Amino acid sequence: MSRSRYWKITPDEMEKFVYNEEKLLNWEIKCVREPEVQAIFIGLFMYRNGTPYDYESVKGITYYHNNIPRKELPSITSFLQEKFGGKEMEKGERIFLKDSKEIYSSKDIAILAKSMEQKFKTKAIISLEFQDLSLEELKNAGLPEAKLLPIPGK
Repeated sequence: MSRSRYWKITPDEMEKFVYNEEKLLNWEIKCVREPEVQAIFIGLFMYRNGTPYDYESVKGITYYHNNIPRKELPSITSFLQEKFGGKEMEKGERIFLKDSKEIYSSKDIAILAKSMEQKFKTKAIISLEFQDLSLEELKNAGLPEAKLLPIPGK
């Protein structure tokens, strides 16, 4: 099983990709507030096979937060629940939206990234991880080689 990971993708770049959604294993949108040195961010992500929560795997969108005031979390959660549904579960710095709608298309991920930028005054950077995409598929998808991160084989 070969994996390819892309990082530092902008929402505008994301919109242009056309890939096989079945082969997208996971994605992450890191929403950073200026100034970056303060490390204030919200990270949204989704794993196709679910995110570990204690001894189970939870399907749906999850987000984590760093240096975000606790009083702001309910507005982030409700913003995401309005769009994707899901039952809220919290574990440490992570909030899970169990069984929320799953998105894998470049367009849906780009729209979510842009809406997070507008709503929470952040700058979004996207990472994607694919499984078993051939070099030809990567090229046809429009995925830039410059943003490809090698993943060490197991």
